Amino acid sequence: MFELIEYNWKIHRLLRQLAKQRVRGVLQPGNVWVLEFAVQDTEVNQALIYTCQLRGWVELLHESIPTGHLNSDGSFTMGMPFDSKKHIWKLTDSGWAAIQRRHEITIIGILITLIGVIAAVISIFKA
Repeated sequence: MFELIEYNWKIHRLLRQLAKQRVRGVLQPGNVWVLEFAVQDTEVNQALIYTCQLRGWVELLHESIPTGHLNSDGSFTMGMPFDSKKHIWKLTDSGWAAIQRRHEITIIGILITLIGVIAAVISIFKA
């Protein structure tokens, strides 16, 4: 049970990281996006992203985009600036709802309403 809670917590954290990504600038020539707060490409994150895609929370925006890392001074390494290819993902409306936990808030609201109704019915029958 705790593994499921931990896994869902990791998914929520990944969705928040995706929401923080932004394009810091566009390098020329070639219209190369410089992403700020990019999600790290690890095996765990890939599995989480595919789980989110399965649930409809993210969708593929661009496929197999050449990627690389900037140096500390903000420049590319000369020669081979791109060392891999990665996908760019975007959040769907359902993904935003998952970040804001709308489903859980709705369930809690319904439970509180039901408790109020049950308490009212019990008080009517006691009177």
